[in-house]
Amino acid sequence: MSAMLEVEALDAFYGRAQVLYGLELRVQKGEVVALVGRNGAGKSTTMKAVMGLLARVQGRRFFAGQDISKWSPHSIARAGLGYVPEERRIFTELTVEENLEVGRQPQRAGAPCWTPERLFELFPNLAELRRRPGGQMSGGEQQMLSIARTLMGNPSTILLDEPSEGLAPVIVEQMAQTINALKDEGLTVLLSEQNLGFAAALADRAYVIESGHIRFDGSMQSLLEDEDLRQQHLSL
Repeated sequence: MSAMLEVEALDAFYGRAQVLYGLELRVQKGEVVALVGRNGAGKSTTMKAVMGLLARVQGRRFFAGQDISKWSPHSIARAGLGYVPEERRIFTELTVEENLEVGRQPQRAGAPCWTPERLFELFPNLAELRRRPGGQMSGGEQQMLSIARTLMGNPSTILLDEPSEGLAPVIVEQMAQTINALKDEGLTVLLSEQNLGFAAALADRAYVIESGHIRFDGSMQSLLEDEDLRQQHLSL
């Protein structure tokens, strides 16, 4: 398998404070990989650093074989790397259909092609709300819309930052089914999560991050079998 996303010796800073230390990540084509850790461990910062959203980052980032280390966030997105931030950031005044149109990009080779109708099949809840403004939707519905809008860009790889955060259990289950459906479509996924059970239901491999350092890199099964490691780096 070829790597769709690769990070080498990644350091990231907020002002003068260093928050990521020499991160090494690799996501193969068609994989779901989980970046798991406690709140504040550096998961969201890693996602933002990969997307070029931080002012000060060192190290190298590769996407689909291209060095994107110096690229703008907009250029990275146009190359086919989708990003769903934890904050969702939908357009609250626009309807579901209008939000989807904002995200539209041309079809790209090697990536699933998404249309509003295909997305309404994937997210039946959104189909019933297609003319509702985003600001009048529940948190779970907004999360689904955020993912659907990103998919309208026809990405080959998607970064999902804390997709289960703050959602009711029934919505979390729907979200897991959706991500598995995306994997079946051939999409490559890097998922950041505090919820190990949610991540374990989806991911082939896992990285454990704590205080900006990678503490584990291996199969999800190996992580689940290593109780000492989970207690040390993941327990609350």
